[in-house]
Amino acid sequence: MRPIIYVLGFLVLIGLGSWAYRENYATQNALRQVSDLQNEIALLRESLAVQRAEWAYLNRPDRLRELVTLNFDRLGLFPMEPTQFGAASDIAYPAPDALLGPPDTSLEQGLSAPAQPAADAPEGQP
Repeated sequence: MRPIIYVLGFLVLIGLGSWAYRENYATQNALRQVSDLQNEIALLRESLAVQRAEWAYLNRPDRLRELVTLNFDRLGLFPMEPTQFGAASDIAYPAPDALLGPPDTSLEQGLSAPAQPAADAPEGQP
């Protein structure tokens, strides 16, 4: 009986050791993947910052104004001026009453009126 227990204990020990070995390497692999993803995120953020800086550089008003004057014959672009837009007074806003609608007094009447029993219900039933 004792040799069987020793053999079973040895087999359990080998099984647990192999499981721990596999878990150790799976954990190391997962940590390596997380590190790779964090490095990739850092590179993408840096690239995005560079692209935003380039976009800001290319959209400088003085540079765009110069491009408009150089390509006026082909594009026919004019500088933007406030007179090209409409005035706020030209907007037709709806009347305030049209937004709210008619006043609803049913709630106020229901709260102020005393509760009355239904006329067609018998006295013993609600």
